[in-house]
Amino acid sequence: MNNLKDINLLIGRIIIGIYFLIFGAIPKIFSYDFMFTYMSEHDVPFVHITLILTIIIQFICSIGIIIGWHSRVSALILALLTLIINYYMHNFWDMAAGLEQQHEMQNFIKNIGIFAGLLILSATQPGKFSLKSY
Repeated sequence: MNNLKDINLLIGRIIIGIYFLIFGAIPKIFSYDFMFTYMSEHDVPFVHITLILTIIIQFICSIGIIIGWHSRVSALILALLTLIINYYMHNFWDMAAGLEQQHEMQNFIKNIGIFAGLLILSATQPGKFSLKSY
C-alpha cells in the first residue's frame, strides 16, 4: 500500500510541477512583454518586480515539487501565489456579463481547485521518490 501512495505522490507532484513550469514560468519568460502588458491592464502593482518574482517562484517551486526538494514549502508558496494571481488576473466580478466573464470565472474556479491540491500537497511528505528534504 505504501508503494501506491508513493507512486501517487510522485505522479501528482510531477503533474502539478509541470503545470506551473510549462504553463506558468516558461510562457512568462518567453512572452515577457505580453505578460507585462496583460498584468498592467489588470492593475497588478509593481509589474516588473511582480512578474520577475512570479517567474522565479513558479520556476523554483515547480522544480522543487517535481523532485521532492522542499516540496511542502514549495507547494504552500505556490498556493499563496495562486490566490494572488486569481485575485488580480481572474477578477470576473469586475466584468460585464458575457463570455469573457464566464471564461474568467472558469479560470478562477480551476485555480481554486489547484490551490486545494497544493494545500493537500503542502500537508504531506513528498513520498519515497524524492530527495527527502522538506
